[in-house]
Amino acid sequence: MASILQGIKVLDLTRVIAGPLCSQHLADMGATVYKIEKPREGDDTRRMGPFLQDASGQDSNDSALYLAYNRGKQSITIDIATDEGADLVRQLARQCDVVVENYKVGSLQKYGLDYASLQALKPDLIYCSLTGFGQTGPLAKRPAYDFILQGMAGMMSTCGLPDDQPGGGPMRTSLPITDVVTGQNAAIAILGALFHHGRTGEGQFIDCAMLDSAVALNGHLATGYLMTGRSPQRVGNTNPIASPSEVFDCADGPLIIAAGNNGQFQACCQVLAIPELLEQTAFSSNALRVANRQALRAALAGAIAHRQRASLLAALEAAGVPCGPINNMAQVFAEAQTRHRDLAITLPHGRGMDVPSLRSPLSFSKTPVQHAPPPMLGQHTASVLAELLQLDPARIQALAAKCVI
Repeated sequence: MASILQGIKVLDLTRVIAGPLCSQHLADMGATVYKIEKPREGDDTRRMGPFLQDASGQDSNDSALYLAYNRGKQSITIDIATDEGADLVRQLARQCDVVVENYKVGSLQKYGLDYASLQALKPDLIYCSLTGFGQTGPLAKRPAYDFILQGMAGMMSTCGLPDDQPGGGPMRTSLPITDVVTGQNAAIAILGALFHHGRTGEGQFIDCAMLDSAVALNGHLATGYLMTGRSPQRVGNTNPIASPSEVFDCADGPLIIAAGNNGQFQACCQVLAIPELLEQTAFSSNALRVANRQALRAALAGAIAHRQRASLLAALEAAGVPCGPINNMAQVFAEAQTRHRDLAITLPHGRGMDVPSLRSPLSFSKTPVQHAPPPMLGQHTASVLAELLQLDPARIQALAAKCVI
């Protein structure tokens, strides 16, 4: 069965997370992705554990970080800092429909791998550049890191407990969320550019900045500030616009209750055997429950503290009250719905073993996603240079001897 991007070739000059996640989405949808890695070293994430073990039981350079964001690609080791290496990559670019890179602004120009240089070789090229702050502006040449962007873009100011509570202060997400959303936005942009190319035959340049993606991720919080001039405040695990909508502690662990309307609140009180709360004017509407959140929380917490989590979740669900557990990773993959959706998969790896992976969240009825294993470092160098650039074995051996590949 044909995949959506079958026949599309992507030259991947990215490393770490944002760029590799972008090109992994394209690979999942059937594009052939040629990932260029530095000889003997590879992507930076190959040195960030935990690692797969090799045949001798030693740590390899296939790490969890690398495996998570490089599924389905072909690894080609080329040193672009050499003239011959840069020329090889330019030749590969001429064979590709898309180039994705996440070098600092201007870094690739000296190798002749910037958009202007490659467009001169292939006028209809789609070229996506992922950077921290975009191609222009006072911070354009500054290197970017997810943690820094979480602070600069405002999201940390809205995440965490208020200052007046123990442990209060700004909090980052444990996941590199700005990297992830930037990689996803880049993939969306490339798909749009491919659609445009299909209609017009035109290529184009895509300027994808982590700052842009991170600020946009603030969504209604940012829009609310632009409307009112008031910055949103940290509220921890509570929902500032609904109550009760927060975390409560059962006798054997925490759970989330999110009763956003009167019917759900009434059902919640019935399950907790505290119908007297329904008679109090202070809790008669969502707006009043938000205004009197602390008193309501105290009443609910007392009724929840002695309950067992599993039985309470079952009772709340049966009554139509939105609720859920706070799972650790082991519990996530033990969930019946997680198993039903086959979210944990294994893929055959070049080291002769199956490696764990996550099923792509993209699900198509006619063109299913292709899950192929991440490559070992340089696994496809010789085959791609021979097939795509028609280099003979002697030439490939000579390039390897000079450490160009």
